[in-house]
Amino acid sequence: IRLSAHRVGCLLLNIGQMAFHTSTINTVDYVVGQGNLTVDNLRNFAGSLAAAKNIGVDQIFLPVEVQRKIDVVEEKLNSSANEFSARIVLNSDKIKNVVDLMQVALMDVGSVMLVLAILGLIFSVLGLQCFVSLLVIAGWVFVTVTLMMAGGFVLLHNVVGDTCVAMDEWVTHPQDHTALDDILPCVDVGTANESMHRSEEVTAQLVALVNNVIVNISNRDFPPGLQPLYFNQSGPKMPVLCNPLKPDMSPRECASGEVDFKTAPGEWKKFQCQAKGPAGKEVCTTVGRVTPAAYNQMTAAASISMGLYEYGPFLMNLQDCTFVRETFTSISVNNCPGLRYFSKTVYHGLILVSASVMVSIVCWMVHTRQRSLRGKQE
Repeated sequence: IRLSAHRVGCLLLNIGQMAFHTSTINTVDYVVGQGNLTVDNLRNFAGSLAAAKNIGVDQIFLPVEVQRKIDVVEEKLNSSANEFSARIVLNSDKIKNVVDLMQVALMDVGSVMLVLAILGLIFSVLGLQCFVSLLVIAGWVFVTVTLMMAGGFVLLHNVVGDTCVAMDEWVTHPQDHTALDDILPCVDVGTANESMHRSEEVTAQLVALVNNVIVNISNRDFPPGLQPLYFNQSGPKMPVLCNPLKPDMSPRECASGEVDFKTAPGEWKKFQCQAKGPAGKEVCTTVGRVTPAAYNQMTAAASISMGLYEYGPFLMNLQDCTFVRETFTSISVNNCPGLRYFSKTVYHGLILVSASVMVSIVCWMVHTRQRSLRGKQE
């Protein structure tokens, strides 16, 4: 019966530690995945800003001051992404190392306690008093270690519960610079705000740049020989690009006759002419308002503008740390119950193993003493 109880304890301990290890690793991997997604978006956004700085249509580029501001934000974004990535990797490695060591220790303790129980039963039945005495000493040592580990897991169980509660409180009332930063830190608010503002500014500037070329060059008829304004443009007028932002950067509806970022390439393609001549001095040989080279530049500008504009929701999430709030909410709902349950299972298994071995030790001692007394009487 004692051996069966010990086996049940070892089985409970083994199942609990494996499930706790898997649940913890899955939680860490989920946090790392969310962090890497944020890092990738930061770097991609920085790349889009850098691409916008180099966009030009008919030799017209963004103002120098805007390009300088882009350089500043790009540097901050890459720095934040590198720091964020380094902290995520460091924290995940620490947690995984501790969990792996914990798993090995629990497996070793469970195996040793099971071996002790089996050997103690065999030696006591055979009456090997010397070996039983050694096992009793070793058994008490391992019982003490197991009870200490059980106490540690009780503490770990409480820490897991407190962390999950702290996540719920943080989601409701976000705070700066808490211990939860070691799990998933927020991006610097100043960098997030500046990135949002620069995204909107560059989007508006690129739209203005493209529309300036359309209105003042492509849609105007110039006398022959007035290069680079004249390239034999003719035919119906091109539609201008819709600016999704008002001067105060609030959302704006597209007006009639404007094309948005997605439809612009297809609509402008209808106004592309066939051209000949050296690069930068092409002349239309058919009806059209834009040369192939200028068309490519304009569509590239529209594509970059769309990319920057579509980063708006991501940047908004950075401003109020929504991505961290969503991650913590998901962990609280999907991972915390399992972590609590399996950590409790582990310390219940440790206590059961310890109790069964303590009872076994007492029984070994009693059985050996009785055999010894019978031997003396005989």
